[in-house]
Amino acid sequence: MADVAAAAGVSMQTVSRALRFPDTVTPENRKIIDDAIRKTHYVHNLAASHLASNKSNTVAAVIPTLSASVFAETMQHFSEVLHREGYQIFLGNTDYRLDREEDVIRSLLGRRPDGVFLIGTHHTRASVTMLKRAGIPVVEGWDMTEKPIDRLVGFSNTDAIAEMARHLVRSGRTNIVFAGVLRKGDSRAAERRDGFAAAMEELFPGKAPRISISRDLPLTMASGADLLRKALARYPEADAVMFSSDIIASGALQESVRIGLKVPERLAITGFGDFELARHLIPSLTTVSVPSAEIGREAGRLLLEGMRGIQSETTLIDMGFKLMIRDSG
Repeated sequence: MADVAAAAGVSMQTVSRALRFPDTVTPENRKIIDDAIRKTHYVHNLAASHLASNKSNTVAAVIPTLSASVFAETMQHFSEVLHREGYQIFLGNTDYRLDREEDVIRSLLGRRPDGVFLIGTHHTRASVTMLKRAGIPVVEGWDMTEKPIDRLVGFSNTDAIAEMARHLVRSGRTNIVFAGVLRKGDSRAAERRDGFAAAMEELFPGKAPRISISRDLPLTMASGADLLRKALARYPEADAVMFSSDIIASGALQESVRIGLKVPERLAITGFGDFELARHLIPSLTTVSVPSAEIGREAGRLLLEGMRGIQSETTLIDMGFKLMIRDSG
């Protein structure tokens, strides 16, 4: 820092203020100091600054997988909101395992972030205890619960899948199958399955719901083709298959073309997520649109308010969902 101050022709105190509280330094001095930092290749000692200010300017984000583009969109918009305010993000991946989430949370909290963003509302008791004891703002996303840890931005997976089932019944389908990849720890896929079962009981009382689940397949288009074959083998009378994700629904659509199965005349196919691919398939995919970008932006806004000590007008935001009725069903 002494080298930066000498190169900029200002005091070390001014350099320190420019780094920690840039708004307290004139724009002219900030530019001079920024130029000096680049010239001297200075790297700010954030650990020392954190000890002095009890503020790290970092946020921890915990997501269930790095491979699903829908979470990537949420994280992109979440990151944009925080980056504008000078925050950087530590990212942890749980692979849909609650025990691994617990380890990730413990590790990230050890780095003393100013706030935490979690995908999902299902956690171990130890994870919840650690987050509450940390005394920092927490935002959960992509789910809905009446008792969030702190703040919540999400939607009801149960309501969304039930509404899609009602749409299919209104369009004349009566033998509807739910098919999906249900990995251990994927609470959102489980909620979609349970929401489907509840909707079928409401729509067709006394009839067992038709459900075809795989617990070991990866979340890929190839798995969608496999799941379609299995669903039709088990339920040959099926006139609609609701898939738990657009990825596997897309694979099922491609498989239907390969085997000469007419969609939607013989079989309706629906997905969940409204990925970009869904609208470009032939036939285009009927699906549930989830406001993934808006969830990221709202989560960032809520977390910023919490880190600034601002009392949010609401700490539980239901972003809702929308049925995208296209050609496949």
